[in-house]
Amino acid sequence: MQALIAVPTQRLPGTPRGRNLTRRLRPLRTSLTFRQPTVSSVAAPARPQVTHSMAPEKVEVFKSLEGWASQSVLPLLKPVEELWQPQDFLPDPALPFDAFSEQVRKLRDRTAELPDEYFVVLVGDMITEDALPTYQTMINTLDGVRDETGASANPWAKWTRSWTAEENRHGDLLRTYLYLSGRVDMLMIEKTVQYLISAGMDPGTENNPYLGFVYTSFQERATFVSHGNTARLAKDGGDPILARICGTIAADEKRHENAYSRIVEKLLEVDPTGAMLAIADMMRKKITMPAHLMYDGRDPRLFEHFSAVAQRMGVYTADDYADILEFLIGRWRLEKLEGLTGEGRRAQDFVCGLAPRIRKLQERADERARKMGPQSASFSWIFNKEVAL
Repeated sequence: MQALIAVPTQRLPGTPRGRNLTRRLRPLRTSLTFRQPTVSSVAAPARPQVTHSMAPEKVEVFKSLEGWASQSVLPLLKPVEELWQPQDFLPDPALPFDAFSEQVRKLRDRTAELPDEYFVVLVGDMITEDALPTYQTMINTLDGVRDETGASANPWAKWTRSWTAEENRHGDLLRTYLYLSGRVDMLMIEKTVQYLISAGMDPGTENNPYLGFVYTSFQERATFVSHGNTARLAKDGGDPILARICGTIAADEKRHENAYSRIVEKLLEVDPTGAMLAIADMMRKKITMPAHLMYDGRDPRLFEHFSAVAQRMGVYTADDYADILEFLIGRWRLEKLEGLTGEGRRAQDFVCGLAPRIRKLQERADERARKMGPQSASFSWIFNKEVAL
């Protein structure tokens, strides 16, 4: 999948301390130029690493919203006793050996007809989920909302720990199902996970929770779309249990997306220009997929190849990227947002006009790809079999 990025000429400005931080803040005047994005590679572009870009006084915004977060964000979590667990979907190891083996045999029969390219995208999704330690680490770099002690009672910290705990089930379930299927090379998958966690990720959030929550809003929507599509393909391929697994994970992602999007909605209410500039900043950089540094020890273009298969199969496409942007523009009512400075209005115009340009650029990229002819790549995850890109 071709990625779409644009280069900012200047990073986000700070804003002075407001008299009432639960009301709209007045940003400093700055000059930003919004350039039309250009087609680039799927991996994150090389960019200078910027840290702590949020003005220190804006930490008070998040302190002022702690009560709101307790009432409006934490209720989107579910009690452990009410949640599904991986074992709900898997063969029961407590059964007698013959009964357990029969359940595994049925699982293998269901997955036998699924094509190799399906397992490429399912493994890629599983590896992305399994790199969860990186994502918790990333959120805990954000100024004003990080877990300062590891067990803080702060509502932002509570959310991050509980979100991590809920997400942890996703990789556990997919990994075990893949292991039992016998269709994949678990050793190469495990190496890929270790490489990925060691490499980390660089989403360009700059320790800035404005940027961080824009990123997570988009990314959780993207994982909702991706898992929903793998559910559809599993059902079409004859494995209703795998379809239910992927659909159940997608429902979790939808609930988490709702939480992060709700946070950005609140930021747009209390600091419309600051939040609008953050959305524009992240869209100029492009929302980088969290597994963009994926590597298996063999293929240095592994993420690009995985993304190409996902695009071809309709699991996650450039159109999905544009659809998500349009969805969030509508959810956040960005076209009707008022109270912006001139700089905020320019950011608003940039973001609200971006999706059609993304689609047009992708059409050109698709045409160039067609002229190049069919291509393929081998994947170590499926025993070095060749798959069309």
